[in-house]
Amino acid sequence: MKTFLNGVHSVQNALEHDASNITQLWVAENKRNPRIDKLLARADKLGLHAQSTTPSALDRMTGSRKHQGIVAEYMAPDAANENDLVELITNATEPLLLLVLDGVTDPHNLGACLRTAEGAGVDAVIAPKDKSASLTPTARKVSSGAAERIPFVQVTNLARTLDLLKDSGVWITGTSDKATQTLYDCDFKGSSAIVMGAEGKGVRNLTEKSCDFLISIPMAGSVSSLNVSVATGVVLYEAVRQRQT
Repeated sequence: MKTFLNGVHSVQNALEHDASNITQLWVAENKRNPRIDKLLARADKLGLHAQSTTPSALDRMTGSRKHQGIVAEYMAPDAANENDLVELITNATEPLLLLVLDGVTDPHNLGACLRTAEGAGVDAVIAPKDKSASLTPTARKVSSGAAERIPFVQVTNLARTLDLLKDSGVWITGTSDKATQTLYDCDFKGSSAIVMGAEGKGVRNLTEKSCDFLISIPMAGSVSSLNVSVATGVVLYEAVRQRQT
């Protein structure tokens, strides 16, 4: 699928990790600076020669003024699917760490979750195809390159996928305000899938029923919950801490 990557970080990460899928490159004629010059020099070495154009042309191309003067036409690979997930599970030689996003619809939150997941060493991020954010240019930009490096698996039936994971020896842990234990009471050292719910709504009832454990994040202040991308970081790095010790 053809899409446009905009901004220095998005284009730089695509050049570093997936340059073969960049088909064209544009730079605003009045936006040359050391960061963009360095990026263009790398592109030249890869045989990608940027076309100079006006900032307004980039605005129209991307539907935004936040392109920082650099835009790449990118042939985005298809998202991974259930078959790719089965292959990942089959070939795993160490305990898996998976992140499941149940109905996260904001592409900014998806991008932030991907970035955190990649930093935490997550093996794949799983989300339903319907009523969930996909890898839009915004999600890719916010992910700071993680979208090009971590498998993003879109599944038709999330409950069925969770059953597949359980049958493969993966423990499913969901976050919920109904939980009677906190994330610090949970053991993440084995193969684990951590389920995070949608913004405001949390994990769906059907998804909760598929979880082996439900956990909460202790809240000491007056706010009742955290943004899903922040909560994802809190839980994932508790799993990282446990798995490193």
